[in-house]
Amino acid sequence: MEYKQRDYPLFSACGLNCGLCPRYQMNGASQCPGCAGKDFLAKHPKCGVLSCSQRKEFTYCYQCDEFPCPKYDGADQSDSFITHLHQFRDMEKAKRWGIEAYRQELNEKVSMLEQLLANYDDGRRKSLFCLAVNLLETEDIKHVLEQLTSEVQSDAPLKEKAASAVCLLQAMAEQRKITLKLRKKSKL
Repeated sequence: MEYKQRDYPLFSACGLNCGLCPRYQMNGASQCPGCAGKDFLAKHPKCGVLSCSQRKEFTYCYQCDEFPCPKYDGADQSDSFITHLHQFRDMEKAKRWGIEAYRQELNEKVSMLEQLLANYDDGRRKSLFCLAVNLLETEDIKHVLEQLTSEVQSDAPLKEKAASAVCLLQAMAEQRKITLKLRKKSKL
């Protein structure tokens, strides 16, 4: 099936925050364009959820009366490149707030992630930064960025700046009882 290009590929049909995924945030040939973004099929395998939503003419699965359908069995139990932990919560937020309000929050989080990557990534932190921004609340990320701006010298070595960012993000995650680690699918 050829997918109709979505106007906002940063939030997937199935509720993942594609704009906060390491594959979306990379440069190069394997960069993911987001959910049904430009050249999606050239860089991403076919997606049964996306096929279904487009066939039924829903932008997001939460708009369907059958949601959550069997395609979602166990969906939030493990992760891929991006965390699936808040997949259902984020779809519920979008449904409750309205998609424009949710997009505004996601755009703000993407912007904060891009700040972290531009100023504090020493080449080894992208996945952790993506995970932290995805799982922590917007206000928590703002607080961490403010601390980094006030506590870390702008001319400090990048390795030192990266270590400070990781330390502050992990401390915030601990306060919120969040684990900053992708969950592997259990082997039977």
